[in-house]
Amino acid sequence: MSLQAPYEVRMSNSRGVPYFFNVETQESTWEPPSELSQEQVQKLPGAHYLSSGGGAGKVRASHLLVKHRDSRRPSSWKEANITRTKEEAIEILKGHQNEINGSSERFTELASVHSDCSSAKNGGDLGSFGRGQMQKPFEDATYALKPGEMSDIISTDSGVHLILRTA
Repeated sequence: MSLQAPYEVRMSNSRGVPYFFNVETQESTWEPPSELSQEQVQKLPGAHYLSSGGGAGKVRASHLLVKHRDSRRPSSWKEANITRTKEEAIEILKGHQNEINGSSERFTELASVHSDCSSAKNGGDLGSFGRGQMQKPFEDATYALKPGEMSDIISTDSGVHLILRTA
């Protein structure tokens, strides 16, 4: 095992701060691993999250996530074991999309009840984030929206999303 493996730095969607993830044990911690020097920590995959700060270029968004069995973590606060197909997840989102019909209030209501993300407790609000903090398809879709606009269905490793850019 190299000194840095099996760690990587990831960004918390709920808190908007970086954390350390052990890819072998699947455990995470807010504190740098004690066995790594500061220099080693700065060389970890995702270390750029540790220094990304300041509000320049940040956006704010909410999302409604529907996970499927091929999601990177097919479980959520609602379901311990998600077995639906990606196609079924897309159909669920299409139904939500029709019900939202451009209403940010309805988006928030549906995200609170139906999103498979822990951000559901905040109406899907992910807070502010900058480039490099979200999965690339999610980031690209969010930055392409104007505040108040909602995306079409976006697929990431986490599942399928509707994104509402809020700022």
